[in-house]
Amino acid sequence: MTPEPHSLTGTDDPTLGPPPGCPAHNRGPGGLHRLYGPEAEDLASLYERLREEHGPVAPVLLHDDVPMWVVLGHTENLHVVRTPSQFCRDSRIWSPLQEGMVKPDHPLMPHIAWEPICSYAEGDEHLRLRGAVTGAISTIDHRGTRRHINRATQRLVNQFCETGHADLVSDFAEHLPMAVMCEILGMPEEYNDRMVQATRDMLRGTETAIASHGYVLGALQRLTVRRRQQPEEDFASQLIGHPARLTDDEVTKHLWVVLMAAYEATVNLIANVLRMVLTDPRFRAQLSGGQMTVQEAVEQSLWDEPPFSTVFAYYAKHDTELGGQRIRKGDGLLFGVAPGNVDPRVRPDLRANMQGNRSHLAFGGGPHECPGQDIARGIAVTGVDALLMRLPDVQLDCDEEDLTWTHSIASRHLVELPVYFDPKPPQDIMQKPGHAPVPPQRANWQVGTTHTEPSTPVAAAPVVEPRPVAPPPQQAPAPTPERVQGLSAWQRFLRWWRGGY
Repeated sequence: MTPEPHSLTGTDDPTLGPPPGCPAHNRGPGGLHRLYGPEAEDLASLYERLREEHGPVAPVLLHDDVPMWVVLGHTENLHVVRTPSQFCRDSRIWSPLQEGMVKPDHPLMPHIAWEPICSYAEGDEHLRLRGAVTGAISTIDHRGTRRHINRATQRLVNQFCETGHADLVSDFAEHLPMAVMCEILGMPEEYNDRMVQATRDMLRGTETAIASHGYVLGALQRLTVRRRQQPEEDFASQLIGHPARLTDDEVTKHLWVVLMAAYEATVNLIANVLRMVLTDPRFRAQLSGGQMTVQEAVEQSLWDEPPFSTVFAYYAKHDTELGGQRIRKGDGLLFGVAPGNVDPRVRPDLRANMQGNRSHLAFGGGPHECPGQDIARGIAVTGVDALLMRLPDVQLDCDEEDLTWTHSIASRHLVELPVYFDPKPPQDIMQKPGHAPVPPQRANWQVGTTHTEPSTPVAAAPVVEPRPVAPPPQQAPAPTPERVQGLSAWQRFLRWWRGGY
């Protein structure tokens, strides 16, 4: 007996396409929009068309015309992630997978395949695995991590600061998160260009992605073996020593999850924030004028350009209703981060400033909310701030319209961010990032009153013995630096932030 085709729309025959000449003729079976191919070149616009046609929850097609729901509403997305009694992340209950519609070589199989990790587990097993991850994260020394971020930023900027130009995606954003994460996990010796390129290659899904996957996984396996034998004060050691008693395989897989999620999210976040600062005059003026901190710029970016556009996926555990749509047991739902963040019911004016509002969907919610979101924020805030301190005159080296992105269902990745600036000398990586090194003060330095040429050093004033027949002349008081009135909020923030370096 042939199983009944899985339907998302309730039509009698979802496999029938629209008749020739119909405006929807280029759509997939059942007249559904495809989230791949030519129609999906501008997913943001497609999501808005779907919102107009179907409301906050819309039926769509994945690669190979596999049916799926995409959740577009902010409230509906929160309901999905916060209601584990109705929705889970276990793809083994997904009807198209059970019915053989999803082939082993499906392009999204890396996101589909179930793994025994906290991201997919439920109940007591989820509590055990998630507890180990959050427990290890809670031991991270954030002050020490900030030092690692500043030093990694210094090292990266030193590589291009003398040239006067750089690509802040390939030269900075794609490297900083990996350098910091390798330090946090406990394998700083594994950070190099090859680790970065292997990770980028794997995330792009190229022909060499399998070999790149093996290279990164091998580094994590070696780390697990080393820390099992000789624990230290790092994330891997804390994960191994947690009372949950993870096996070596579980430790390696969770190191993998933490590294990949933190890396890709932070690369996109840094690139998006830098693009915003460089291209939007409102933000550049506010940052320079003291009305907005880098941290606030990061939060604005998490609203406007979240690091992940959607998260694949949640699955209905039984028949239910969501956003006016009938959801059947076994249906799959894309957690729509980007479309949910621009839901007109929560953001009627997309130009409005979202400072202080952290109710965006960038880090999910519910039992599977991203446990490392503070790490991503910290790397982005500290790294961007340190870069701007080193290169305060940085400018975009192309027209904004010439910037390009690679698009996928999961994310929108900025390809290049070319910039120029006045060449700068390298700085000691152990120093706090700044505009220029401060020269050491001479022990016998005195401020004299004699006028000198700018190029002539001011010598210390000679000691003059007073004459007995007349009182000594009044020595001119040393000039007092003019006090800067009214420190801006940005300056006060910088003084507080750098005080913990």
